[in-house]
Amino acid sequence: MKTRHAVRTALRRAPALRKGLWLTVGFAVVGTALQVMIPVLVQQIVDLEILSDEGPDVGRLVQRAGLALAAMVLAAWAGREAIVRLSISASTGLADLRVSTFRHIHSRSVLHTQSEKRGALVSRVTSDIETIQDFMEWGGIGLMVGTAQVTLALVVMLVYDVLLTVLILAAVIVYGLLIGWFQRILAWAHDRVRVTVATALGAMSEAISGLPIIRAYGAERSTVTKVSKALDEEFEAEYRTGRLGAFLFSSADVFAGGITAMVIGVGVMTGTTAGRLLAFLFLVNLMIEPVQTLVETLDSAQSAGAGLRRILGELDTPAEISDPPEGVTLPDRPIDVVVDGLSFQYPDGPVAVDGVSLSIDPGRRVAVVGETGSGKTTFTKLVTRLLDPSDGSIALAGISIDRVRFADLRRRVSFVPQEGFLFDDTILENVRYGRPAATDAEIAGAFEDLSLGDWVGELADGLETVVGERGGQLSAGERQLVALARAWLARPELLVLDEATSAVDPVLEVRLRNAIETLSQGRTTITVAHRLSTAETADEVIVFDGGRVVEHGSHQSLVAAGGVYAALHADWSAGTTVI
Repeated sequence: MKTRHAVRTALRRAPALRKGLWLTVGFAVVGTALQVMIPVLVQQIVDLEILSDEGPDVGRLVQRAGLALAAMVLAAWAGREAIVRLSISASTGLADLRVSTFRHIHSRSVLHTQSEKRGALVSRVTSDIETIQDFMEWGGIGLMVGTAQVTLALVVMLVYDVLLTVLILAAVIVYGLLIGWFQRILAWAHDRVRVTVATALGAMSEAISGLPIIRAYGAERSTVTKVSKALDEEFEAEYRTGRLGAFLFSSADVFAGGITAMVIGVGVMTGTTAGRLLAFLFLVNLMIEPVQTLVETLDSAQSAGAGLRRILGELDTPAEISDPPEGVTLPDRPIDVVVDGLSFQYPDGPVAVDGVSLSIDPGRRVAVVGETGSGKTTFTKLVTRLLDPSDGSIALAGISIDRVRFADLRRRVSFVPQEGFLFDDTILENVRYGRPAATDAEIAGAFEDLSLGDWVGELADGLETVVGERGGQLSAGERQLVALARAWLARPELLVLDEATSAVDPVLEVRLRNAIETLSQGRTTITVAHRLSTAETADEVIVFDGGRVVEHGSHQSLVAAGGVYAALHADWSAGTTVI
């Protein structure tokens, strides 16, 4: 995406950026016009008063000097107003763009957020936006004012000396063409910088999140090497870009000095008056100043352009799973599930679910079993519409799942993953995610309903216990207890559980199983069973193998059939199978 197109797109997506823009431009033009008046008044003071044969007229001299001073003050005021207005518009508009980017990332499928490095996604709404804001608050007003300044200065210069103006304009055009060629190189360099920044953020985020594993396996050295490599690549990219920017910056000073020398030389040779030459030098400075500003800000402009292109690249990517514009709600009852020809293939990966057709009656407790990689977890993500199928359909309570409004689907269908994610807050606030309007008493009641009140009482701060980032202050089993309470508070009609009881102590496992038993009563429940004791108590069992459903029935009938499930159950009972 070219920068010009990116800017137009950003203005369309963030209306606050263009709100009152014409008034801001008006202040900039008025300020510039007043600045252009000053050289004209200086020329009149020098030629008509100071160097006049009759000597200066004090009254006219004071009058013109007063006008010059007034023009200077008003120009400063108008410029300040333009800067303030642009800063407010930039801050507001970019805040809107930041929120839009954050919302869009949240609208993408879990497949996207899992495949992208977290640091790269975070950089979209942090460092990429910040580069744009830094440019807008300093360089943006310079470009806006500069355009008007160059135009008006050229008009007055033509009045004073056509030949000299043409020479200067030719030099500016040549320099501008060189700058245009060079900025393409600089744009590529800044794109590379933004990529390396995102990679470095991702590497550092991963290293910090995985600190327990890194220490457990003594992988500190290799991790530091990996992070150092990412930071070195970022430094090299920024260093190369900085050198290019420094070269460009110094060229502006050389250009300004050359133009000034040319004006003085040609002016002296053509015998122009001292006042005209002085005015011309003022005007040349007014014209060259925006060119220098452009060159000085080109580096930050390219960085901002690279950040903007990355943000818009994210925003322009359609959400894989979209909220239906005319969505419907599910009926208020336990939900039945009908799956027909369901298939799903990961991008550049194998087929995870292949032609699955089955039905689950309302209120039934169903266990989904199969070896690791058999497709059972992918199946549950499809049933909860965390993923959309490559082929086939899913109907909940007789309604195609892609027709159900997101708000209703998330309220009526709950998914508890194998690792219950917790936010860096209290247990109370983490459970409140299940129903944001719930009172503290209702949340406490949820733990009591699940027979977990005694566990909460064992905690030093009870429900006010802070769980730490990603729930790190709690064990895996305790995090799952909080996740179950969160699901209970939501009171869903369809509950999907990715069971996580294989790595907890016996006491906690009993609490988990009792909580799951209570949570499952009276609602349709689909549980990915990692321990086949769950399948033994389920109403029916669905067996996955190689992405297909190979068996479907009760525990007793499947054991008696002597097929895949019977073999899995025998191996699990002997402790030789992990599912």
